[in-house]
Amino acid sequence: MTETVLVVGATGNIGVATVIGALRSGRHVIAIVRNQSSADKLFKHVGSKEGIKTVEADVAAPDGVQRVVSKVQKGELPAFQHVYTCVGGPYSDTPLQEISDEELRLNFSLSFEANFFAYRATIPYLLSQKGTDTTFTMCTGSQGDAGQRPPPAMTQGALFSMANCAALANRDNNVRFNECYLTFRVEVDEDAEQHGVSKSSDFAAVYEGILSQKNIRSSRVSVFSPEDFTNLRVKSIPQVPTA
Repeated sequence: MTETVLVVGATGNIGVATVIGALRSGRHVIAIVRNQSSADKLFKHVGSKEGIKTVEADVAAPDGVQRVVSKVQKGELPAFQHVYTCVGGPYSDTPLQEISDEELRLNFSLSFEANFFAYRATIPYLLSQKGTDTTFTMCTGSQGDAGQRPPPAMTQGALFSMANCAALANRDNNVRFNECYLTFRVEVDEDAEQHGVSKSSDFAAVYEGILSQKNIRSSRVSVFSPEDFTNLRVKSIPQVPTA
């Protein structure tokens, strides 16, 4: 049986890389998209439709991904064994004191809540596949540490904490939860060539490695340079004693 990866945030720079990595690993993809235009954009950047099934959903809605999971359970979509979530909001640099209520809520809705909703909706389904190697991978960014762009930085800080919680919760079950911590800009190949940054098709190797190396679990996979695309920097997320 060919395994399938559910990609949440599939049409962004990291999402395209994830789809490419999943396909290269010999797996199929269910890509959640906003509409047909988004699906067409994904196919263009990946370079093929083969192995990709798209489904429309609002990933920012509390039940958006849950509706997709329900379709899987009803047999309307293929079963999946792996999940990658990389939903992100605007990459703005609004000074902290000038962030409006609207901008704050938009960033947390897209960059934090959407990823949390994806986890909440899919983890029970993955856990139900006892005896099967399943994975949940979440991409985070170094702005949460750098703080140069306050709106996205604050959401990444929340994702770091979520990753710690998820790593602990899934340390001893059939779900290999991992955080992919990216410290530099990655863009779809066409844009990357114009802007002189790393390509999605190159970054795809990181996800290939996470999928293939079954000893990687409850860990942060850090990507500090392009050399880390194939030589994974893996550090187990520690269990910190509580007071």
